[in-house]
Amino acid sequence: MALSQENAPIYEALVEFGKKRVVPFDVPGHKRGRGNPELTAFLGEKCVGIDVNSMKPLDYLCHPVSVIRDAEILAAEAFGAAHAFLMVGGTTSSVQAMVLSSVKRGEKIILPRNVHKSVMGALVLCGAVPVYVDPLCDDRLGIPLGMRISDVERVMLANPDAKAILVNNPTYYGICSDLKSIVDLAHKNNMLCLVDEAHGTHFYFGDNMPISAMAAGADMAAASMHKSGGSLTQSSFLLIGSAMSEGHVRQIINLTQTTSGSYLLLSSLDISRRNLALRGREVYGRVAKMAQYARDEINTIGGYYAFSKELINGESIFDFDVTKLSVNTLDIGLAGIEVYSLLRDEYDIQIEFGDLGNFLAYISVGDRQRDIERLVSALSEIRRRYGKSGSGMMHQEYIEPIVKATPQEAFYAKSESIPIEQTKNRVCSEFVMCYPPGIPILTPGELITAEILDYIKYAKEKGCSLTGSEDPDVNRLNVLV
Repeated sequence: MALSQENAPIYEALVEFGKKRVVPFDVPGHKRGRGNPELTAFLGEKCVGIDVNSMKPLDYLCHPVSVIRDAEILAAEAFGAAHAFLMVGGTTSSVQAMVLSSVKRGEKIILPRNVHKSVMGALVLCGAVPVYVDPLCDDRLGIPLGMRISDVERVMLANPDAKAILVNNPTYYGICSDLKSIVDLAHKNNMLCLVDEAHGTHFYFGDNMPISAMAAGADMAAASMHKSGGSLTQSSFLLIGSAMSEGHVRQIINLTQTTSGSYLLLSSLDISRRNLALRGREVYGRVAKMAQYARDEINTIGGYYAFSKELINGESIFDFDVTKLSVNTLDIGLAGIEVYSLLRDEYDIQIEFGDLGNFLAYISVGDRQRDIERLVSALSEIRRRYGKSGSGMMHQEYIEPIVKATPQEAFYAKSESIPIEQTKNRVCSEFVMCYPPGIPILTPGELITAEILDYIKYAKEKGCSLTGSEDPDVNRLNVLV
């Protein structure tokens, strides 16, 4: 039977499987929920009934030959990729598979420093050497921007032996680089171009969106379907172009991805891909309209700045994702993380994240107009009740790193744990980051400076959740001996 985007092969196979009276003498041990009635009551019989193991009629994620293979083919077609892999370890696993497929120990990879921690984790695993393109920082917003073509070209010319370049597109805040030009530069210099597209799934399906990685000719892209695509948390696609070997990439994926792929996650990817392929333009047109309405309303409150395409300068901000509701809060005298906490604790509104100067309210396929109205009303009230002078607020979000060792060398080197106030001018051997968004303040191998220590202290005072270090309170840091 010929496949079309109206098909959802994994979902269809699960429906057929459910009609059969198969006696389970395999895992999972709850046996369609019978062995765990409390879980069944909580999740529902239908949910636990399709929490099954790989088997002939349902295919095998590690080596797909039937329905999962068909789902991959349809996903590749929908995204304009040479091949697509269904990933059940989150977009972290997709990003790490990209890096591990492209560089190995001692080889260079060019990247901006404001990457997600998954990229740096991959460098710890494979031993590749990061070469940074330091992004410019917007002084008003205090956020790192995209990569300028002139900076990319300069770093490529200085490192002609680099094997790949990795691009964040878009950033968490919606900032896009000139992706097509970066791809062309990479290929001209015999480098692969990898794109962390975790927050750009909708670029493939919406009208008037920034260019997608596959349309730009990138070699690999990690698309986080569970963020803006509507699938279940932890489900993702890894997309590859024609220059990549499908077999090699699958080998890399199978080094770390589970051999027990969740059919809840797999079917959610399958159904969500079908939904976007058939109705994506309509869905994201509505999302973009809601985001613009929210921006207009928030900007009339005063003090807040919900930014958008007016930032575009053709270089460090080549384009902007209009579905992102990114809001600067410094003029009301509150850090973004403080507004985040007030919304959650006093108004029962959970937004995506807040940092020292901004917050992001994620608007996607499931939002409603009345929810937007509630958010705008709460923000107006927060300004009235808690707003104050913006003097003394920290603006700078990006600190240029001083690299003393590769992430792998530093992570596995002999280290000692000392009080954080004694770590100035020592080399860090672990990660420190605010999560979300998960962009490291320190990665293994970087020098700990007074500026970084001030930033960490300020972030803790403002209530940022600091993670990555062995000491959960970040009162001590591991440094090289």
